[in-house]
Amino acid sequence: MQGFTLLAALELASPHPSSAVRDPPPELAPHLAEIAQLARPSPMVTIPAGWFLMGTNRKDDDPFGLETQYDDTELPQRRIWLDAYEIDRSEVTLAEWLAHVQRQGRQVPDVLQRLIWHLLSVHFAPDYVLAPWPALYVTWSEADEFCRAQGKRLPTEAQWEKAARRTEGNLFPWGKAAPTPELAVFGKYHVHEIPLVAAVSSKEEGRSPYGLYHMAGNVAEWVQDWFGFDYYAIMPERNPPGSTEGRYKVVRGGSWKSNPHMLRTATRGGAYPEDRTATIGFRCAKL
Repeated sequence: MQGFTLLAALELASPHPSSAVRDPPPELAPHLAEIAQLARPSPMVTIPAGWFLMGTNRKDDDPFGLETQYDDTELPQRRIWLDAYEIDRSEVTLAEWLAHVQRQGRQVPDVLQRLIWHLLSVHFAPDYVLAPWPALYVTWSEADEFCRAQGKRLPTEAQWEKAARRTEGNLFPWGKAAPTPELAVFGKYHVHEIPLVAAVSSKEEGRSPYGLYHMAGNVAEWVQDWFGFDYYAIMPERNPPGSTEGRYKVVRGGSWKSNPHMLRTATRGGAYPEDRTATIGFRCAKL
């Protein structure tokens, strides 16, 4: 687990739903409208100003242990100050995302249309069940645009990490215990790549110390920063803004497909900003 091997990035680049999922018919449109009408914005949680522990102290005596760094990019652990900010309690929902796309007068991405139609017509999932799913198949720029349209923005990587682990550097949002199905949605797989996600306000026992849902698992989350391989060593100790350039955007929290190591609050992932996958969603923040 030394160095950055891009496993964290490649894990998130899951294939699109099976080609066996046919193009959606016109009958899908009223379902998209109905799901959008069920949109309910997430309450925001205030994260108080102060110091917190960001990153991980090197540990080499237990290479497969959950307390061992996933790779070198989360080293070293630093004491970081953040001003107060607000962050969504839950991930942005599929209903919110569809409502935004409709307000913008744009077409829902084809891959998402095919997925929704497959769920409706094959699995008989009702609109109200899909509405509180996390938004997925959203690129970084689309997530950024959504947050700005709400008067918010994507959280910085530091803001995301503090919201996930509080001041003491929790290993997981809920503490030190290894992930279980009662705490998070992870380690799942489906032959047709149908996302096995949960409603954004589920898994009460897995909430972060600030009461945020699904900061581990369900969908991984875009944040504002470019991925800086050595950024933790050089970032300023107050309100680090993240790297200003790079190849990948940071993705945090792990997804429904992830192994337990990816669910750690310090594990860093990355993805191309134009990626549109079933494993990445987002939440918004505000100063």
